[in-house]
Amino acid sequence: MRIQTHGAHLIQLSMSYFPCNCYLVREADGFTLVDTALNSAKGILAAAQQYGAEIKRITLTHAHQDHVGSVDALHEALPDAEISISARDARFLHGDKSLDPGESQEKLRGGYVILKTTPTRLLNTGDKVGSLEVIASPGHTPGHVAFLDRRDGTLIAGDAYTSQGGISTAGTFKLFFPIMAMATWSKSTALESAEALVALKPSRLAVGHGKVLVNPAPAMEQAIAEAKGKLGKA
Repeated sequence: MRIQTHGAHLIQLSMSYFPCNCYLVREADGFTLVDTALNSAKGILAAAQQYGAEIKRITLTHAHQDHVGSVDALHEALPDAEISISARDARFLHGDKSLDPGESQEKLRGGYVILKTTPTRLLNTGDKVGSLEVIASPGHTPGHVAFLDRRDGTLIAGDAYTSQGGISTAGTFKLFFPIMAMATWSKSTALESAEALVALKPSRLAVGHGKVLVNPAPAMEQAIAEAKGKLGKA
């Protein structure tokens, strides 16, 4: 696992065998872990120990396997840690893949798994997880959320954007990393969310796949323009 620090609060943990990130966010009482990658519990726990704090909260941007894949192992190791996910995507964790009447009826995509662990908290827009504000960003999945650290403007965007193989929104096909687009439920909804996220004017963009970007707004706007072109909305 590769570890990089960004600013005073963010620690990026990157899997060595697949381009996937999770993040430790430093708080006064310990760490909030955003996403859990795949089979990475030992590396995540070791990183928290290396940086001298305990993981107090585990929160998830969405329910795809490469983001929830270490939840059960982490819960076993950290039984008192809060585990949270959006109320909408929580349904996928126990096998309910139904779509709501008001949602796009496009086919769900990407890998969903059933967890043994039940989240201890269900999130809605505007909630706070430690210092992180929950921002609705549906599209990649129906209940996808991002997290904004108001202390320094860092946006942890999950798969609403990717910088792997070039900056793009969730539904934009990239030759060198096509998985994101292939796993996106609603490209048009994802585009709307991408526009809402850039309007937050983040100082830093941390994504589920790829490098962290500083002063990311121009790159995010470029990704939005590309997505609009491909969807015929330019």
